[in-house]
Amino acid sequence: MRKKSRNLLFAAFVIMLSGFSQNSVAQNANYEGIEFKMAIVKEPVIPNNSVNIKDFGAVSGGDVLNSEAFAKAIDAVSKKGGGKVIIPPGIWLTGPIILKSNLELHAQAGALIKFSPDKSLYPLVETSFEGLNTWRCISPLYGKNLENVAFTGKGVWDGSGEVWRQVKKSKMTESQWKKVIASGGVLNASKTSWYPSEVFMNASEGADQNVRLDLKTKEDFEKIHDFLRPVLVSIQNSKRVLFDGPVFQNSPAWNIHPLMIEDLIVRNVSVRNPWFSQNGDGLDVESCKNVLVENSSFDVGDDAICIKSGKDKDGRDRGIPCENLIIRNNIVYHGHGGVTVGSEMSGGVKNMHVSNCTFMGTDVGLRFKSNRGRGGVVENIFISDIFMTNIPSQAISFNLYYGGKSIAETLEEGGTPVENKMIPVDEKTPQFKNISMKNITIAGANQAVFLQGLPEMNLENIEISNLKVKADKGFTIIDAKGIKITNAAIDLKDTAVFDIYNAKNLSLKNVEFNSTSPKAVTINGAASENIDLTTSDLSKKTFIGAKVPKKAVKF
Repeated sequence: MRKKSRNLLFAAFVIMLSGFSQNSVAQNANYEGIEFKMAIVKEPVIPNNSVNIKDFGAVSGGDVLNSEAFAKAIDAVSKKGGGKVIIPPGIWLTGPIILKSNLELHAQAGALIKFSPDKSLYPLVETSFEGLNTWRCISPLYGKNLENVAFTGKGVWDGSGEVWRQVKKSKMTESQWKKVIASGGVLNASKTSWYPSEVFMNASEGADQNVRLDLKTKEDFEKIHDFLRPVLVSIQNSKRVLFDGPVFQNSPAWNIHPLMIEDLIVRNVSVRNPWFSQNGDGLDVESCKNVLVENSSFDVGDDAICIKSGKDKDGRDRGIPCENLIIRNNIVYHGHGGVTVGSEMSGGVKNMHVSNCTFMGTDVGLRFKSNRGRGGVVENIFISDIFMTNIPSQAISFNLYYGGKSIAETLEEGGTPVENKMIPVDEKTPQFKNISMKNITIAGANQAVFLQGLPEMNLENIEISNLKVKADKGFTIIDAKGIKITNAAIDLKDTAVFDIYNAKNLSLKNVEFNSTSPKAVTINGAASENIDLTTSDLSKKTFIGAKVPKKAVKF
């Protein structure tokens, strides 16, 4: 009998191992085609306990504050080791929700969780914003040092961002502008911007973009509480975090901000902000490891899917890169960038795969940005099967002179200047290298490709292949080396196709375009070197400037 029991136990063990093995194979198969080694992203494990917020006195309708009911429901499952908190259909007004480990917040279809516009409910906490260590108001959804956190269901999380944000008149219709003014707040002297309060307006004048670097103590920051608008979701220094299903919208600043997360999954979510929302990013993945972002849609007021790792000295001191990321099967509507790296990338970004994404009307499609002072290395980026339409500025953009403005705003002011003043390389010098883009379709853009490095640290080894372009303007390539453009069909309104300045080891292979101008390709700069045009028959369409060294260009 004992022998029979041992045999049964052994058989069960074999079956269990078989099931585990099959599951592991299936998961690994899901990462086929990824260009770097990456562990399977782990999902949260949530205990099988559940409660309903109504059982703790929650009242629907949007008039009763349900902060206590949420807190009690979370405490109830936490005392059992964790579990699911169910938010049923209804309108649920609440203050900040403090997350705990082993917690799933399940917002059912029809549930709208509306965070209170009462700013006194949001105390200050030490945190990081725009890559800098600072103080901000606590986020509506906030957690730190956690394990196993999940947001599921088809409900809506709304941050009441309209009471927090500055608004520019130029971004609104006349009726929208009148409504904003009628809500209270103040206007600047030129009456071109609305602020929620005079405190906000005055505090913004001394800010480095949105962070006050001159203030040091909590008491100093308390005086500008109204200015310190939070991100909607802030989860920091945690493991196994999942967003699957809900809508996240109308954030005071950024929408979803995972910071220093290991094993992060964002899938099947909709992220929405008004297009005029200042700093209304969609998803800002910062200093995270093992990340999967898929099957989601973004329609926001700033960068949609943004990869970061801290800013300047604070980012370098943290020293945690964003690494091992898969971003696939996503749609971006409005946004300053479809998929963006930077500008806060001082800890570095490496091993990122982006595929099968569609950008429709996004200001910029693929956007890489930084500045002197950042430091950090961005490398091993693999992008494929990207489809863009109606891009109002640059479909592919590398800008190492980023100053805090969108590309559209920069173009309105005359564009990014060509600078060739070289400064010494040190830990503050940003570097972008080893980036591959293939199977890219650009069906309408102001400019197809803009590649601008630094004279002291060129963009390095950027490969673009199987490119189909229909745009107004073509390519600008400045201070870059190892640029390879292969198999490109280019249809432009402008007769100038390639404007190349101080490029080294550049090749154009099997490149076709509709321009017949003798200056379709212009090459300038004394640092130009080893430019290979031999396979594209461009000798009669190329102008070479006087400062270009002899034999630098091959036909």
